[in-house]
Amino acid sequence: MQLGFWQPQQKSKHTSMVKQLPHSQSSPVKSHLPPLESGDRLTRPEFERRYAAAAHIKKAELIEGIVYVASPLRFQQHAEPHSRLHGWLWTYQIATPGLRLGIEPTVRLDLDNEPQPDIVLILDEAVGGQARLTEDGYLEGVPELIVEIAASSVAIDTGSKKQAYRRNGVPEYVMWQAFEHQLEWLQLVEGEYQPLLPDAQGIIRSRVFPGLWLAVESLLNNQMAQVLEVVQQGVNSPEHQDFVQQLAEKQRANSNA
Repeated sequence: MQLGFWQPQQKSKHTSMVKQLPHSQSSPVKSHLPPLESGDRLTRPEFERRYAAAAHIKKAELIEGIVYVASPLRFQQHAEPHSRLHGWLWTYQIATPGLRLGIEPTVRLDLDNEPQPDIVLILDEAVGGQARLTEDGYLEGVPELIVEIAASSVAIDTGSKKQAYRRNGVPEYVMWQAFEHQLEWLQLVEGEYQPLLPDAQGIIRSRVFPGLWLAVESLLNNQMAQVLEVVQQGVNSPEHQDFVQQLAEKQRANSNA
């Protein structure tokens, strides 16, 4: 995720949180609020108030109590990787009842962190998911899988945001580092992130979502037919079939409770 300063004359295709935040509906926005700027140190409620008042800002995040306002996104370094990752995860999600997939949701992670990840894949609450939908339609809690597209290895996604995800217990975290042309998939093991490594065939397998397989080099080289073929092999595997059955049993148990 690229971060910097948003130029008002640029327009984004992404939905603005400004028009949705409950604060702008439940109470009038105070005109004397200071502007929202990168580097501001704010509480989460104050961040939301200023974000709601900043109609020209299309995307901002609160990470470890510091505001980051997003800059315009490059096509090759961000938009294309984003579409490839979403296509891969969507193929898995539609074959796995009980999962929910979202693009750039606002996540109320904790009192100092309100990120807007590029993609999240979560278990539904009905099957034991850690994140829940709030009454105003936002995610609160810990997504099972977070994906970020980072402009480089020194981006916030590999620094303070990674630290916030680790401390809050996000089980798996995928980072596509566009300029380095590499992908890192981390799993949380005893409170620390450790890399999930490809097997001899170059495939990484999720530990949280059985059958979620990724042909890494094919993804990086835009060989999406191969990527989708491999994830299809994953959803046809015995471990994925067992996972689907477990999710169905949890859903039935909750509906009968």
